[in-house]
Formats: sequence, structure tokens, C-alpha cells
Amino acid sequence: MNATQPTLLRATTLAAAIALAASLAACNKKDERTAGQQVDSAIAKSEQAAKDAQAKAADAAQEAKVAANRAGAEIKQEAKEMKADASAAIARAGDAASDATTTAAVKAKLVADTELSALQINVDTKDGAVTLTGPAPNATAKARAETIAKSVKGVGTVHNNLTVH
Repeated sequence: MNATQPTLLRATTLAAAIALAASLAACNKKDERTAGQQVDSAIAKSEQAAKDAQAKAADAAQEAKVAANRAGAEIKQEAKEMKADASAAIARAGDAASDATTTAAVKAKLVADTELSALQINVDTKDGAVTLTGPAPNATAKARAETIAKSVKGVGTVHNNLTVH
């Protein structure tokens, strides 16, 4: 409250009391109190009404603050959940990119080997597990393809499904 508010409140209360006293006098209502007593009574009632209004405003402000805090907490929780979802999506994308990189590296090493027909060997990678499918000219070439695949960084296991022709 600034310094002029109590003075303004007092002046407003006094004006309301005077108006009330004047209206009571105009009604010819029998009141045993003096005009000063009537003014004092009107002032007291006006001050009480102002205090009640101030208390109601303070209660409303507190309720608004509680509601804002609750909304803020809900927004923070939603943001945390969105962050977790985004992190999981990034991790999945990273895993897919890592698997694609592993597949490309295995394929490149198979192409570099002159005894293997790398163009006919299919390489699939899922979570670091490489699966080789397709034809191999002989058992030695089949084993060699598995050895090459195992030598690539990021390969955990190799499922050698090559068929010897």
C-alpha cells in the first residue's frame, strides 16, 4: 500500500459516512444518537467493509498464487516427460545410425576381399548383431566373411547364414 492509500481510504470512508448520516436525517428516522455518533458509526462500518474487501482480495490473490504454482509444476513435469521422450528418440536414432554405419563398414571390408562375392552377400545389423545372408563359393569363404564381419568395430555377434554353393 502506498502512502496516499490510507488517506484516500479515510477520505472515502468519511464521505460515505456523511452521505449516510444525511440520508438518515432526510428519512426522518428516529435515531437517539447524535450526528457525531452517527458519523462515527458510519465510518466504522465503512472501515470494516474496506477491511473485509481487502481480506477477500488477499484470499483471491493467494488462491491465484496456488493455482499458478500448481500449473507451473504441471508444466515442468510435462517438460521433463517431453525431454525424456526426445532423449529416447535421439537414442533410437543414434542406434539406427550406428547399425547403418556398422553395416556399411562390414560391406566395405567384404568388397575389399577378392575371394568373396560381396555384392551377393546381404549384411543386416541390429543392435550390434550382424547377420550375413547369401551365397559363399566355399566353406573357407564363408568362415572368412564371418571373420571379416567380427573385425569391424561395433560388431558384437555375427550370425553367419551364408550358404555354400
